[in-house]
Amino acid sequence: MSIAERVRLRERKLLSKLHFHLEVATLDYLRNDGRWQTLERESYDHGNGAAILLYNLRQRCVVLTRQFRYPAFVNGHDGLLVEAPAGLLDAASPEDCIRAEAEQEAGIRVRAPRQVMEAFMSPGSVTERLHLFVAEYEAGDRIGDGGGVHAEGEDIEVFEVDFDEVLAMLARGDIKDGKTIMLLQYAALHLFAPAA
Repeated sequence: MSIAERVRLRERKLLSKLHFHLEVATLDYLRNDGRWQTLERESYDHGNGAAILLYNLRQRCVVLTRQFRYPAFVNGHDGLLVEAPAGLLDAASPEDCIRAEAEQEAGIRVRAPRQVMEAFMSPGSVTERLHLFVAEYEAGDRIGDGGGVHAEGEDIEVFEVDFDEVLAMLARGDIKDGKTIMLLQYAALHLFAPAA
């Protein structure tokens, strides 16, 4: 039996539509024991997104960003978040989105992005499906300074960091962004051999 056969949607109510959609749904759910249970669930829909880890095997480094994130700040994080370039798909394909974000945020033209996984980062409340990519870059792929789109309030610091230092940053807890942690762990397992 599919999940769609186990859900009977009774009502959806829009609570907020400032920038994204927050709604509450009342539904009946068929439990594993065969009984129906009525549930209320809120969901926050801001669209699907994509993120990319830009890496250079020859130089043994990656490109990351630092930026202010209000939700992290109000939850006690008093610093800029270290992240891989990322953005919302809007009407674009995941690959087109990530090419644009790499150029806007990191100033790097992506030649051959490769999707390595998809993930729901907070499936208990957020609808977003995140498409995670990796792409190798060289010095000649740099087309600008990056920094994001000023009109969107982006003020992004771009930095290139040695992969062994990235692993040390992970071990110290300096990187707290889930998508970035996943991409860096993927890189440690599949892209970079341990340093000799």
